[in-house]
Amino acid sequence: MKLSDYAKQIGVSYQTAWRMYKRGELDAYQLPTGTIVVNTETSGSSEPIACIYSRVSSAENRPNLEAQAERLANYAIAKGYRIYKVVKEVGSGLNDNRKQLAKILVDDNYNILIVEHKERLARFGLNYMKILLEKTGKRLEVVNEADNGKDELMQDLVSIITSFCARLYGLRRSKRKTEKIIKELTDEAR
Repeated sequence: MKLSDYAKQIGVSYQTAWRMYKRGELDAYQLPTGTIVVNTETSGSSEPIACIYSRVSSAENRPNLEAQAERLANYAIAKGYRIYKVVKEVGSGLNDNRKQLAKILVDDNYNILIVEHKERLARFGLNYMKILLEKTGKRLEVVNEADNGKDELMQDLVSIITSFCARLYGLRRSKRKTEKIIKELTDEAR
């Protein structure tokens, strides 16, 4: 596979892939024409194949999303993993309906899911995700397991309150709508 295609596949810029080649981090060779070819053939079923998942909470943090994905790709390459896919998503860690995450959880083409911090995957229920991944023959690898301290706890608390408030107001709206439908149906029946 050409180096430019390889860079796209793992989610890094061409320059980053070129530097990785120059440092000897890739199984690659250069043709007489100057084209760099990366060997991506699988060597067996026990080969570590990584899926990288990076997430930020809001669109204003999108530059951090790209940097996060690149850091994780460099980490996977340094560990000798073959990168299957790099998934980038913008959404709350409390949201249990993230489309990109749902797609990779049911994907059978990798055996290691890599995230930077455990909160990037889920704010709560991470142990359940680990159990389910292990049941499907995959494992979760959290690169930075350092505790983020009080600021992270306060952010979690604010996120939980915001989520519950949104649900509460949504339920009230739903109840009013249901009452309106019932009233219309009773008025029609008369």
